[in-house]
Amino acid sequence: MTSKVSLSSIVFFIFSSFLLLVTSASAEQRDPMQFFFHQFFDELDGELETAKEEGKKGVLLMFEEDDCPFCARMKKTILNQPEVQDYYRENFRIIAIDKENVIEITDFDGTPVLMKDFAEKKHRVRATPVFMMFDLDGKKMKRGRYTGAMTSEDEFMAFGRFFAEGINEKTSFTRYKKSLKKK
Repeated sequence: MTSKVSLSSIVFFIFSSFLLLVTSASAEQRDPMQFFFHQFFDELDGELETAKEEGKKGVLLMFEEDDCPFCARMKKTILNQPEVQDYYRENFRIIAIDKENVIEITDFDGTPVLMKDFAEKKHRVRATPVFMMFDLDGKKMKRGRYTGAMTSEDEFMAFGRFFAEGINEKTSFTRYKKSLKKK
């Protein structure tokens, strides 16, 4: 018994396979606003209390702007990855801070401040993104600032481990990354 395979059947098979591949690849990504960042109710002192109650190692702030292409790239390529989201949420409270927003928030010490002033005046954020890591007392961790977009998921995971494992107390992030490349 011979079977005839038509060109349309082959095209349909190839298209279906491609569609399945694209769908499965996008299924592995999750919205960072829902799965990476924690919902923020404008009280950083409250975030510290929540972090302590949940046994976190600190609070990560990502200073961003609406028109920041590097922030958008981070969200699209790194912050949407389940492994990144799960690791960071397990170890830190993660809050997005819009450096141009003029709403009033409460600082880690309970002081009211405009979000914009918190970013620009208190923490001298100019370019974005800026990642700042704070301990459970609301103090910036040693070597707790990184300006710019990370280049890969691996680099951002290393950044998280750098603080979660206390490596920031011993060396710089640049040296830590170099030591990882040697392994």
